[in-house]
Amino acid sequence: MTPDQIEAAAEALFQAEQTGRQCGLLSLQYTSMTLDDAYAVQAALVARKGRRRIGWKIGLTSRAMQQALNITTPDSGVLLEDMLFADGATIPPGRFIQPRIEAEIAFVMKAPLQGMGVTRADVLAATDHVAPSLEILDTRILRVDPATGRARVIQDTVSDNAANAGLVLGPQRHAVDAFDLRWIGAIVARDGVVEETGLGAGVLNDPVTGILWLVHRLAAYGQGIAAGEILLSGSFIRPIEAPPGSRFDADFGPFGRVTLNF
Repeated sequence: MTPDQIEAAAEALFQAEQTGRQCGLLSLQYTSMTLDDAYAVQAALVARKGRRRIGWKIGLTSRAMQQALNITTPDSGVLLEDMLFADGATIPPGRFIQPRIEAEIAFVMKAPLQGMGVTRADVLAATDHVAPSLEILDTRILRVDPATGRARVIQDTVSDNAANAGLVLGPQRHAVDAFDLRWIGAIVARDGVVEETGLGAGVLNDPVTGILWLVHRLAAYGQGIAAGEILLSGSFIRPIEAPPGSRFDADFGPFGRVTLNF
């Protein structure tokens, strides 16, 4: 993609978010779009928002989601200051277009991480604490093109800031080695009905591996993680639709609990 095309794609996504009207698949409009192009569109979109970055999200970490998009790698997006909601918050009407919910383990960092040489031990040493969390997904881009029936692909999702829209942190804080994160599970109910369950091992067999992947991906673009940032390590449940009036309760057992309303 040319620089002008990247800016045009970012503007289309930005206007979709502002108006609540989704734009068409970028992968159909820009048929030669690469994953590098998609991350360039994401960066241009984030720049348009003019908000302070508070962290990063990792997506598509489970084999099921990767197979659904015919890919073999996760993706990442940027968390901004206006995306953070309090535990138990109610999302106002019209804030999102087609919100969905995922359960994740959040890492909050006390030291920066950058470079291809960063190891798993480095990730653990740089983590201040971990906490239960919910990610709010949204899509500013159509999930399926109505004319062709073609579903969005990884380039569309990455351009759309990896479908990120918000996050909620539970009030509990744990040392990163207080639990075996592979065995941290969540029972996620909507309106009192259990919709999804999962284990941390669904994230690349270990949520810490997700953080390590992110550090290495950012290093390829000359970027890194700053102290104080929140990292959503990847969902271990399928996305759950969040229509108006829905209530969510994510029970992580001894790890904590997160609630959210729409």
